[in-house]
Amino acid sequence: MIAVIDYGLGNLKSVHKAFKLLGYESKITKNPKEILDSQAIVFPGVGSFGDCMTELDSRNLISPIYKSIKSGKFFLGICLGLQILFNNSEESPGVEGLNIIDGTISKIKFGDDLKVPHMGWNKINIQKKCNIFKNFSDDSWMYFVHSYKFDLNAALTLTKSYYGEEFSSSISFDNIYATQFHPEKSSSQGLKVLENFAKISN
Repeated sequence: MIAVIDYGLGNLKSVHKAFKLLGYESKITKNPKEILDSQAIVFPGVGSFGDCMTELDSRNLISPIYKSIKSGKFFLGICLGLQILFNNSEESPGVEGLNIIDGTISKIKFGDDLKVPHMGWNKINIQKKCNIFKNFSDDSWMYFVHSYKFDLNAALTLTKSYYGEEFSSSISFDNIYATQFHPEKSSSQGLKVLENFAKISN
């Protein structure tokens, strides 16, 4: 069973329905035991960095997520689910993230002609081979909604995208995969990301 983390925010039902469509069992849950007993975790994040960490703490979800990742369980973070893996974010000064990956989330340097947030379809450019992007063509289109990002990092970046500046549109670290875009909103290519993750973690 794939645990879809319920922390009071996030596009939970769309992710759950996507896995059901693909033929994989998932469950929206805020139960620490179910998270620890799951075969994999998906964290679809929506909202601010600070609010997210507050909700996780109030629901006693930080420990089971952390323990699951450290045990080697596969984890997929979506949008804010990517950002909270890091130490902190410019969006919420003074708030600690999960501290699983060292780094800081920073605000996109929007130009005068760019709308805030970065919302809509954009290309991802594959930087290294990875099973989560198996059978993908370069410059696939994905759906984004965000104002903050993780900078390019040769060790972590799987794909990059451009909006005012280049940024990491997906990363990997050990048993962790995370996308800044929303695969559950990205049509057939997005479904392929979720399917590849389910196959990896099955």
